[in-house]
Amino acid sequence: MKKTFEAVDEHVDVSSAYLPLSEETRGCSDELREASVEDVDAVDENVFEIDPDVVVRNNTFRAGEFRYEEEYPVVHVRHGASFGRDEVKTTISRLRGVVDTALAPGTWWADRYREGFSQDTRVEVVGIPEADRLVASDPPRRRHVLYAPTNHNYGGGSYLDTAEHVLDVFEDSDYRLRFRPHPMDLSEEPGRSVTERCRERITDLPNVVFDRHQTPTESLLDADILLSDYSGIVTEWLHTDRPFVQFTSVASEAEVPKLGYQTRRLDVETVDDLYENGLPEDVRRRQESFRDELGIPMDGRASNRVATEVTACTQ
Repeated sequence: MKKTFEAVDEHVDVSSAYLPLSEETRGCSDELREASVEDVDAVDENVFEIDPDVVVRNNTFRAGEFRYEEEYPVVHVRHGASFGRDEVKTTISRLRGVVDTALAPGTWWADRYREGFSQDTRVEVVGIPEADRLVASDPPRRRHVLYAPTNHNYGGGSYLDTAEHVLDVFEDSDYRLRFRPHPMDLSEEPGRSVTERCRERITDLPNVVFDRHQTPTESLLDADILLSDYSGIVTEWLHTDRPFVQFTSVASEAEVPKLGYQTRRLDVETVDDLYENGLPEDVRRRQESFRDELGIPMDGRASNRVATEVTACTQ
């Protein structure tokens, strides 16, 4: 989740720091200043000791359980913007009555926020900060493909059904595949076992690399084609205007929004066609219509807008 704060922080012109909420998050970023605390579990005590002008959160961690939520302005900015996974419903149900300002990725999310949050919650459309670097970026044109589905346990994505299939497709091909499981599928079963099998197999595949980047931006910049489902990475990828494949064989019963070339299974011939010709015209028209519905400003200035909203709370 640090990717959101890293994108925004360089545009914040007041003193800022992130508060670690677990031992694992200590020292997690080389770009962000870390608030020095003795006990990461003492969240209220830590916030009151710092005494900030505003608290910014990009998660729903124990929402509604803290005293600081009643004492300080609280701004919520999403990390990512998954569509089709009930994340907006979850966000609203957990943060209702907790946040003073909700910063929405696009007009679709803003409308849902205004319907679900109280009238006292200010809602503003800002975009997706971590996608700013993708705007107007040039594709590598080196036959690079990124596989990055959403997680299994919480997103109900396509990972269990497609991970090994994707390796089958690209084995011995002239494409370079970057294999990027969701972080939760690195640590939780049943995804972890799939990841371990694939990681072991990848050691024998010279054209496949296991993606070790902590955040996905560099991997997205390096890809000509994305393979995913309805992960939040899809809405970031829309900023590149490059083709992508959406696997519809998801574990949940949710419908996969029609934002790319949709399929349950893949073959190299399809990848060749997408690489050479881009998305078919009917898919492109459908994608443009959906982008208009999402209403995400893709001008590379989302980080600036978030920084403006946050620093306004300090004045």
